[in-house]
Amino acid sequence: MLSLFLTHLKGLKKDAVKSPVLILLEVAFELMLPLVMTAIVDEAIPAGDTFRIFRLGALMLVLSAAAMTCGVLSAKYATFASQGFAANLRQALFDKVQEFSFADIDRFSSASLITRMTNDVNALTMMLNMGLRMLFRAPAQLIFALVISFTINARLACVLLVIIPVMALAIALVMRLGTRLFAVLQSRIDAVNGTLQENLIGIRVVKAFVREEHEQEKFAAANDSLTRAGMNVGMHIITIMPIMTIAMNAATLGVLFLGGRMVMEGTFLLGDLQAVLNYVAQVLMSVMMVAMTLLNLARSQACAKRIREVLSAQPTVRDPEGCVPSCLPAPRGKVEFKDVSFRYVTGGSGDDVLKNISFTVEPGRFVAIVGGTGTGKSSLVNLIPRFYDVTGGAVLVDGMDVRDYPLEQLRSRIGMVLQTNVLFSGTIRENLMWGREDATEQEMIQAAKDAQAYDFIMSFPDGFDTVLTQGGTNVSGGQKQRLCIARAMLRKPAILILDDSTSAVDSATEAAIRASFAKNLKDTTVIIIAQRISSVRDADEILILDDDHIVGRGTHEQLLADNAIYQEIYQSQQEGVGA
Repeated sequence: MLSLFLTHLKGLKKDAVKSPVLILLEVAFELMLPLVMTAIVDEAIPAGDTFRIFRLGALMLVLSAAAMTCGVLSAKYATFASQGFAANLRQALFDKVQEFSFADIDRFSSASLITRMTNDVNALTMMLNMGLRMLFRAPAQLIFALVISFTINARLACVLLVIIPVMALAIALVMRLGTRLFAVLQSRIDAVNGTLQENLIGIRVVKAFVREEHEQEKFAAANDSLTRAGMNVGMHIITIMPIMTIAMNAATLGVLFLGGRMVMEGTFLLGDLQAVLNYVAQVLMSVMMVAMTLLNLARSQACAKRIREVLSAQPTVRDPEGCVPSCLPAPRGKVEFKDVSFRYVTGGSGDDVLKNISFTVEPGRFVAIVGGTGTGKSSLVNLIPRFYDVTGGAVLVDGMDVRDYPLEQLRSRIGMVLQTNVLFSGTIRENLMWGREDATEQEMIQAAKDAQAYDFIMSFPDGFDTVLTQGGTNVSGGQKQRLCIARAMLRKPAILILDDSTSAVDSATEAAIRASFAKNLKDTTVIIIAQRISSVRDADEILILDDDHIVGRGTHEQLLADNAIYQEIYQSQQEGVGA
C-alpha cells in the first residue's frame, strides 16, 4: 500500500512531508504544557510569586497557540496531499480502464470498477489524511510522553508497561479479523452498486413489465447482505472500545493510587503527580489513536488490494510491439476470416461461440449476416475491431492480422454502430463529431442527411445544438439509431459495421439509408447484421450463422432457392406481413 501512496503522490510530496513535520511540532508544544503546569503548582504557587504565575501562564498560552497553529497547518497540508492523491489515483484508474478490452471489463464488471474508483479510493484518501497526522502524532506522543513519565517517576510509569501490552494485544486481534471482514464488505458494496446500476439502466423495462416489486426484493437482498457485512465489521470493531476504556481507567486508577500514597507520604509533589497523570492520559490516547488508525488501515489494505488488481491488470488486447503506421497497408476495406474460433472466457461456459469461420469480404462489398438469436453474429463482428481477440485462427483487415495493428490505427479504419445505441450527454453536434473531430459543418450535415436524421434534427428548436440527456433518453429509439449511424458515416471509414442498427426505423427509412451507402460510401465495405430479410436482400453476399458456424452463403435469390434456414426466416416474415 505504501508504494501505491508514493506512486500517486506525484507533485504532492512536499505537502505530505510538511504535515507530519508540523504534527511533530504540535506534539512537542503540547508535551511542554504539563511541565510548565508542574512549575506553577510546585514552585510558583507555594512561593506566592504572582509575577511568575502570570509569566508561566502566558507561556502556556503561547505554547497552546503554537500547538493549535501547527495542528491546523498540518491538517491543511494533509488535506491537500490526500485529495491530490485521490485525484491522481482516480485518473490512473480511469486511464487504465480505457485500455481494457471488452473481456477485461467483463472480468471486473462495471459495477465493481465504479466501486473501486469511488468507495475504495475514498477509503485510501481517508487513510492517507489520517496517516499523515495520526501515524506520526501517536507514536511520537506515546514515546516522548512515556519517556518524560519515566523521568518524573519511573515507578508510576511502570503501570503503563502493564497496560500497553494488553491494549496492543486487543488491537492485534481486531486487525487480524479486520482485513478479511473489510474485503467482504467491499465486495458487498460491489453487489449493491451492480444491482442499482442494472435497475437504473433497465428502469423502462422494469416499469413496462410492472416488475418494481421484484426489483425491490432483489435490491433488498443485496442491501441486507451489505448491512450484515457492515454490522459484522462494526461488532468486531466496537469490541476494542470497552477494552481500551477499561485499560485507560485501570491505568489512571493505578497511577492515582500509587501517586496519591507518595504525595501523602511526602515523597512526591502534587504537581509532578498531576504531570504524570497528564502524560499517562496522552500515552493512552496515543494508543487509542493508533488503534483507530490501524482499523482504518485494515480497510485500506482491502481497498488497496482491489485497486492494485485493476492497475496491475494487463489488458488482454494490447498494441503489438514495433509496429508503426508506415508499415501498415493502405486502407481498402478488405476483411478476411481464416478458420476463426472464439469463446468467451470470463463468465462463459468455455464452449466456442464461433467455430472454424472462414470467409472473405472484398473492398466496397455489401455483406449481410443473419441467423437466430445467440448464433454469434455480434461476436463475429466484434472480432474485426479487436474488441475481443480470437481464440483460434485469424482475422485480417487489408491483408494484415488485426493483432498486428496498433489499436488506434485499426479502429480508425472502422466505423461501427453497436447493437446497443449509445449517445452521450451533450449536444447533437458534439455526439456526431465523435465520429471525426476535424469534420466540417457541411460533412456533418451530409452525414445526418445520409442517415435520414437531418429532418428530425432540424425540427428541434436548437437544431444540431439540441442538448441530449445522458444516454439520449430525450430522443426516440429510431432517432437514436439514426444519430449513431450518422456518427459512424461521418468517420468515412474503410469498413462500416452495422449491428442490427436499423431495427427501430421503418422499411422506407432503412431503404433510404442503404441507398446513401451506395451513393456516398461506395468504396466502403459494409457489413450489416439484421433480422429483416428486407434489410439484406440487396446484399452482395449473405452469410447465415447457426450453431457457431456458417451454414449458408450466397445472394438472396440463391439462398432462397437452396437454404432451408433462410427459407424459414423468409417465410415467417412473409406470413407476418400477410397477417
